[in-house]
Amino acid sequence: MTTTQAAVPAVSLPRSALVAGLAIAVAGAVLFSTKAVLAKLLYRYHMDAVTLIAFRMLFSLPVFAAVALWKMRTAAPLSWSDRWRLVGLGLVGYYLSSFLDFLGLQYISVGLERLILFLTPTFVLLITGFFFKRRISRAEWLALALSYCGIVLVFVHDLNGGAGSTVIGSLLVLGSASSYAVYLLGSGEMVRRIGSLRLVSYAMCVSSVACIAQFFLLRPAAMLVQPMPVYWLSLANGIFCTILPVFMTMVSVQRIGAATASQAGMIGPVSTLFLGAIVLGEAITAVQLAGTALVLGGIYMLSLKK
Repeated sequence: MTTTQAAVPAVSLPRSALVAGLAIAVAGAVLFSTKAVLAKLLYRYHMDAVTLIAFRMLFSLPVFAAVALWKMRTAAPLSWSDRWRLVGLGLVGYYLSSFLDFLGLQYISVGLERLILFLTPTFVLLITGFFFKRRISRAEWLALALSYCGIVLVFVHDLNGGAGSTVIGSLLVLGSASSYAVYLLGSGEMVRRIGSLRLVSYAMCVSSVACIAQFFLLRPAAMLVQPMPVYWLSLANGIFCTILPVFMTMVSVQRIGAATASQAGMIGPVSTLFLGAIVLGEAITAVQLAGTALVLGGIYMLSLKK
């Protein structure tokens, strides 16, 4: 999910426009969360994270490359400093974050993965507090405490249930969330200057090239030959869980503002929990629901801050 400046405040919109914007935001959040379920299905075909993410980017790169080329033709050229900054943002925000996320999914449930990724705003807050000396208020500390109590609750639940190497998987996904937080902090000023569409398309192209190059460096080209279900699942992962959510998030932010769109995106962890149960057969317990409620409550409190 990308961050842009708030567009029109939701309160100034007609009800029909607000509902449409909320629907787009919710649909984008659900689609983006579905990538974890598709990854679990792809792992059943004995794929590894390197191959999985390469297939995802192979199917999504043509669209992002087309948008990037269009923006290159219609917008002013970037300075060399901005170009290098975009390369860095693409490698940290989409390549590293996605790779660590898919690595972690080999070990933990989709419900826990989505909750940990949902902690990204708390990492942004902590980084700005400790490294940029921004004061963290009592309400924000309470929000952080709620969120992390929820994660600990679900983590201990999964640990007791013997769900793979939960510690390793959780640490990998924590790395994914923290690297994406760094991307959000680094992209904040740039997105105001060059626009969200341009930034995302360029950064995704950098990420895609890195993921595909990594595959050819670490895996034989023969691994591109896979059973047909792998191609269909990867196509769905590239289109419905990567391309569409990115653009739907941008549209919803432009329609209803970043704050309202982020609140609508809270449906993501809940949808992942139920999709995991329906598609993958992962159990939903009272402890998981309680942990999810704590995390969502904490993130909601943070979203109310301007």
